[in-house]
Amino acid sequence: MFSETLRASAESLLAAARAKGLKLATAESCTGGLIAGLLTEIPGSSDVLDRGFVTYSNQAKEEMLGVPTAMLRQHGAVSESVARAMAEGAIRNSVAQISVSVTGIAGPGGGTDEKPVGLVHIAAARAGEATLYRECRFGDIGRSEIRLKSVEAALTLLGQLL
Repeated sequence: MFSETLRASAESLLAAARAKGLKLATAESCTGGLIAGLLTEIPGSSDVLDRGFVTYSNQAKEEMLGVPTAMLRQHGAVSESVARAMAEGAIRNSVAQISVSVTGIAGPGGGTDEKPVGLVHIAAARAGEATLYRECRFGDIGRSEIRLKSVEAALTLLGQLL
């Protein structure tokens, strides 16, 4: 299902988190659970992965992660502030100490000049520390490719957090 490169990245990430005794949660919008899916492809991931939140709708982001309604209205779901709030909400609503969130526009529609198809915001949080953030502009390379590149970028950002 996933490339050997992604699987190797996931194995490395899980090993690093395991070595530090950390639990992980994911908060995913445009990736629809692919990050959690990749991590669970790795045998033994259950001792690191606590849970995954698939929060595709704004209502789900609000209810499951505590993303403020006002933030969603002001900045939109595809924004740095919402990505950060999603990652921080995943920690608050789980037993995890680290988390990653992804929100973006995978296309083929839904893009605007300000927020084009391929724009993805990723945040990685660690309890009690500053949240890391990355904006990706993959371009209109196709829905599946945007989603897979988002997973790869999320793993990279998580690795920086560890």
